[in-house]
Amino acid sequence: MSSSNDPPPAGPSAGTAWFDLANALGPEGSLAGLFRRALPPLPALADAPAVLARATLSHPERYQSLAADYYRRQMGLWESLLQPAPAEPTTADEATSGTQTLASQPWFRFVRDQHALWVGWMGGMTALLDDDSAEARRVRFVMEQWIEASNPDNFFVTNPAAVARALDTEGESVRRGLSNLAHDIGLGRITMSDGAAFQVGVNLATTEGAVIHESPIAQLIRYRPTTPTVHSVPLLIIPPFINRYYVLDLQPDNSFVRHALASGFQVFMVSWRSACAETAGSTWADYVRDGVLSMAQVAMSLCRTSTFHLLGYCVGGTLAATAASALSARPKCPLASLTLLNTMLDFAEPGEIGVYLGDPPTGAAEGAEDIFPGSRLAAAFASLRARELIWHFVTHNYLLGETPPPLDLLHWNGDAADIPGPLFREYLRDMYQHNRLREPGSLSLDGTGIDLDSIRVPAYVLAAKNDHIVPWQSALRSAALLGAQPRFALTQGGHIAGVVNPPSGRRVRGHWAAENGRIAPDADRWFDGATYRATSWWQDWTQWIEPLGGAMKPAPASPGSARHPVVEAAPGRYVLAPACAAATSNNGSAFPTKPEENDNG
Repeated sequence: MSSSNDPPPAGPSAGTAWFDLANALGPEGSLAGLFRRALPPLPALADAPAVLARATLSHPERYQSLAADYYRRQMGLWESLLQPAPAEPTTADEATSGTQTLASQPWFRFVRDQHALWVGWMGGMTALLDDDSAEARRVRFVMEQWIEASNPDNFFVTNPAAVARALDTEGESVRRGLSNLAHDIGLGRITMSDGAAFQVGVNLATTEGAVIHESPIAQLIRYRPTTPTVHSVPLLIIPPFINRYYVLDLQPDNSFVRHALASGFQVFMVSWRSACAETAGSTWADYVRDGVLSMAQVAMSLCRTSTFHLLGYCVGGTLAATAASALSARPKCPLASLTLLNTMLDFAEPGEIGVYLGDPPTGAAEGAEDIFPGSRLAAAFASLRARELIWHFVTHNYLLGETPPPLDLLHWNGDAADIPGPLFREYLRDMYQHNRLREPGSLSLDGTGIDLDSIRVPAYVLAAKNDHIVPWQSALRSAALLGAQPRFALTQGGHIAGVVNPPSGRRVRGHWAAENGRIAPDADRWFDGATYRATSWWQDWTQWIEPLGGAMKPAPASPGSARHPVVEAAPGRYVLAPACAAATSNNGSAFPTKPEENDNG
């Protein structure tokens, strides 16, 4: 299996590329496997025709008008098929480009106009679904996916730019495109960033530190302080277990870890292990117990303190909040503060990912080791932005023969980790399907009922305005579940770029925060009362947490101790271990259809 850092294979000719591609395909159909991973099966909609039929019967006049307009436009398209192109090139470059010349030819005009006509028809049909039921949302989503997948730009013979590039390069672009395709088949996913440009531990995740503790499911990294004195209360970061931890430590100029170190904090990071045979049976409780609570105990022991700060990102925040509730039930809670980044605790409105939930969606891996492939979940998330995260790369990588530029965020985004099946099914069942975390006592950990209202420590909750995975309105409702009145901030950007937002970056995304830090009863009221600041939320968070950091003391000279000796240098071997679960499941889907029936844990 190819490494994510291997460059696309090169060959002297298009013929060699075809040979490489044929070998990559193999008897098991690896090409189908690649697109099965990159293009997740859509929500099961066997009744979609019936849904649309009911919509047409409910609005017969609107449907008749739509159909009449479609047929009129279709006849006009056929009649104009052989007519000259109506528009002239607008610039000298366009006038001389092969792409513009080909695009004006009847074939390319026809397929482009035919697709536009079909898009209009599908849009009109879905407009007849004037209710907002889960069924209607899934129908609209599937239609949108079909529209994106059928775009003429996605196919060589209907993409004038690809044909022109092949002619201009005498087939070299075709050779490169086929080599890229063969490489990605071996890799098992579509390459979104130049894989040769990044290597974890070399130019990603390079902040100096050491692994000072590990369990079968995670390692604990302690970073070397960068200031002569440090806050006595350590900071423990819980990243999502879906991807690797280093999203918060990409490169020196956009590393949140380095920012926290520069602010004088002793920083600890959990590095999740990609699921394997040893951890395939792990549950949500195991991850809370061995990935959060035990790690916090080690951090406090090394820092010789009885309290710690807890920060969780995405599903890492959901784990952190679960752990925080369990800690709050203790006679003396060791939690100094809780920070949640783009985290859902109230799953009533899960956002766009909701189209994959309910009775029709996707299936957890049912292999002998019961491991859910992280690549399947990554594909489901990518499908929510299919044009930008799937078809853009199909066009540029395979049809135009280009190598994608090096982008650290996209490199991380493609570095998925496999997930234990029981953990994944519990997460879907208890959070997304039944929304049990918001109900006091509905979930428990080692006999202790989970109650978010019991969390009374200072809390900071961040949401991103353009987040399509955790809608900021849901993050706001989640913040209101905490017992203490948290500070809520809303950053510009999306789920990832909104969080990775260094104050001195090339594009600093601002944020909104209410002056008194209080949460209004609804999102519109909160936003109307918030103040916009053209600075990164990193600065706002630092100002909020520094008074809670405890007394300053000399920075430790070594990362470990006799009780917790250094295991290995950061970033550690867990983050370097490849995801290895097969990308197929019992029903070829991305989430369990009925996880409560499939869950054996």
